Amino acid sequence: MGKRFTFAALALLFVLFSSVFSAQDDGLLRIGLKKWKLNQINRLSESVDSKQGGSVKGYYNLGGVNGDSDTDIIALKNYLDAQYFGEIGIGTPPQKFTVIFDTGSSNLWVPSAKCYFSVACFFHAKYKSSHSSTYKKNGKSAAIHYGTGSISGFFSQDHIQLGSLVVKDQDFIEATKEPGITFLAAKFDGILGLGFQEISVGNAVPVWYNMVNQGLVKDPVFSFWLNRKGNEEDGGELVFGGVDPNHFKGEHTYVPVTQKGYWQFDMGEVLIGGDTTGFCSGGCSAIADSGTSLLAGPTTIITLINHAIGASGVVSQECKSVVSLYGKTILEMLLSESEPQKICSRIGLCSSDGTRDVSMIIESVVDKDSSRNSYGVRDEMCTACQMAVVWMQNQLRQNKTEEKILDYINELCDRLPSPMGESAVDCNVFSSMPNVSFTIGGKSFDLKPEQYVLKVGEGDAAQCISGFTALDVPPPRGPLWILGDVFMGQYHTVFDYGNMKVGFAEAA
Repeated sequence: MGKRFTFAALALLFVLFSSVFSAQDDGLLRIGLKKWKLNQINRLSESVDSKQGGSVKGYYNLGGVNGDSDTDIIALKNYLDAQYFGEIGIGTPPQKFTVIFDTGSSNLWVPSAKCYFSVACFFHAKYKSSHSSTYKKNGKSAAIHYGTGSISGFFSQDHIQLGSLVVKDQDFIEATKEPGITFLAAKFDGILGLGFQEISVGNAVPVWYNMVNQGLVKDPVFSFWLNRKGNEEDGGELVFGGVDPNHFKGEHTYVPVTQKGYWQFDMGEVLIGGDTTGFCSGGCSAIADSGTSLLAGPTTIITLINHAIGASGVVSQECKSVVSLYGKTILEMLLSESEPQKICSRIGLCSSDGTRDVSMIIESVVDKDSSRNSYGVRDEMCTACQMAVVWMQNQLRQNKTEEKILDYINELCDRLPSPMGESAVDCNVFSSMPNVSFTIGGKSFDLKPEQYVLKVGEGDAAQCISGFTALDVPPPRGPLWILGDVFMGQYHTVFDYGNMKVGFAEAA
């Protein structure tokens, strides 16, 4: 979904297995997902402005695709249970490109033959408009900013081939600039967005819309089945036009799309080990995003999860200061049934609505040449106070004593998610880690430790990374949870465009 995320990209070398294709006559376009065997790991990190949130969306890919033009199957490759990608064709005759299928963005882009000055373009396939008989010039400029990089270029129009289907007259972006290490390191060429037109750069009609409008799919529905069983070659399927009943167990739980753009819906409480966190008791928003590898949520709750699973983090001195100076006061105000959302403003750390007040903004402007002005400090203290209130509410519901609550909050201050978004965990303590559950449509969807931890390597060389990362989206859009492949790998996900709803069922 881009715009604000970074992720320490896990660049791997894999052995490519031959793709096995099977055409079916049930009116569905099936995109086969393949597993790869992991040989080694490299980590490529890229820092971003911490205000853009923790690292979530990184795009990863290895190797090419063996295709069969006589079938309706496109081979998608599973990158460390972290990303899925496949091959499409653009133009007549079709020029082949490897793309990420991303429900969190809405544009299609690939590198252009006119990309002369970005090193990344020299390592990827490039679209040559002069080689296509169906190319139509557009020329309007375009730019997309992802947390792990950005691209810019111009719009063009041509036919797009997915399996045996051809989408005619599709607007897409020819990327002429791909700065940063992300696209240089990745072996995928571009991204095919499956989100809504509302977030499409240039208001371009998404590929999926044209598939529906041109009558290329049986029903206006597509679904993801991601096979997360690490030792199996079959990585799952992306199905256009409906669902495959072999991909899930039981019935789907459907929730309506609440805001078009991303596939966004309302989500209920988040539980750790069966205990409520209280953070989403009044409701939270979430999106199902196949282009995000991990599962992202508000720092306040990700910190609780980090602590519960023993994940590494960073120490916040502002957090510790709030506990030391105001911890007992906050507890007393909570016990006296003060309005929790106003506590931090009443003790002077936040404005009346929980945000920066005018005086803080004036201080910021007057002291703008200071590397660390009072505005910045007070803003961090306000955030720390708001987190402490939620954490203390959680502990009070469990009838903990004042001493235990303050000790626990201090421990949480040592477990804040790293700004780089990566949190290591001990591979040997899965049995002591709790389940983490998400309430959707009144049903609890559980994630077990072996499902929310990414394990890289084997034996003594194994490394384990938490599948949870922090992302803070302020109201009214947030708090927002991003249910990426960590979640979608366990729950078959249906994107029902015709009825504007999203459905989840246990994956088969």
